[in-house]
Amino acid sequence: MQRDTDIERSDIVFEAADGFPLAGTLFEGAGDGPLALISSAAAVPRTIYARFAQHLVASHGYRAVLTYDYRGVSASQVPPNWTALPRMADWAEKDMPAAVDRLERQAPGNPMVGIGQSFGGQALGLCGRSERFERYMMVAVMSGHWRFTDEPLKVFAAMNLIGVPLAMLTGSVPGWVGLGETLPGTVFRQWARWGRSADYFFADPAMDAAKRFAEVHTPILSISVEDDPWATPRAQEAILKGYVNAPVERRRVAPPPGQTIGHLGFFRPTFRENLWEPAIHWLNGATERNAALAS
Repeated sequence: MQRDTDIERSDIVFEAADGFPLAGTLFEGAGDGPLALISSAAAVPRTIYARFAQHLVASHGYRAVLTYDYRGVSASQVPPNWTALPRMADWAEKDMPAAVDRLERQAPGNPMVGIGQSFGGQALGLCGRSERFERYMMVAVMSGHWRFTDEPLKVFAAMNLIGVPLAMLTGSVPGWVGLGETLPGTVFRQWARWGRSADYFFADPAMDAAKRFAEVHTPILSISVEDDPWATPRAQEAILKGYVNAPVERRRVAPPPGQTIGHLGFFRPTFRENLWEPAIHWLNGATERNAALAS
C-alpha cells in the first residue's frame, strides 16, 4: 500500500467469476464522490491510467478509482495451472464485471462512472453491467477492422501476416509486433479474426453483440483524436452505431500545436487542463444531476 498526501494507492488481486486472478490498483481518497472504473485499451497495461486516476481522487473528490489488467495482459498473466484458453471476449464478459463488483465494495451506495479506452469502450456493450454506470466516457473507441484505420496495410500485416502465425507457432504474440504488450495466442487470434470482418465482432454469431449493445442505455461521451491513425471517425462509428438506445455525445479533439496525442496519448498528464478537465466535467454531470434531484 502506498499513501500520497491525499491518495491511498493499493495494488490488489481479485477474481473473475471463473476464478481467474486479475491484477488491479485502487486509488482512494477522503472524498465521498463517485466511483470510477477505468477499462484499458487492448494489450495496454493499467499503469498508463494511474495519473488520471490519481487526479480524479485528489482534485475531484472521487471516492475510489480502480484500474485493472485484463487476463493475459501485463500483471494478470495466465496462471501455470490454468487450463481454459483465454479469449478477448473474456475481457468484457468476465473481467470487466468482476472489476465492477470489486470497485462497488469500496462504497456500495455511491454512483459509478466508467472510462474506457479503445477496447474499454467496446466492453461496455458486452459486459452485461452497463446499468451500473451513471455515465461512460470512451476515448479512441474503434472497430478493429483493418480497413477503417489510416494505416490499413500496416495493421493487416501486423495482425494477420505476423501476429496470427506467431500465435499459432508459439502460443503468444510479443510486443515487438507493435500492437501492445505480449498477448496469449488465443486472445490475439480472436482479435485478428474479428478484425478481418468489416462488421468486427458484430459478425460473430457467438457474441450476439448487436442485441447486447442495444441493451445499453447509459449516456456515453465518445472522444476521438485528430492525429489518431487507428480510431478514425469511420472506425469509431462502426462501434458507436451499436449503441442504438444510448445517448451518445461525440467530441473530436486536436493536439496542441507542436504536440501529438495519437491513439494512447490522451491520458498523459501534459493534457490535464485542455483534455482531462472538459471530459471530467462531463463525467461529473451525473453526480451533479443526482444531487440536484435529491435536494
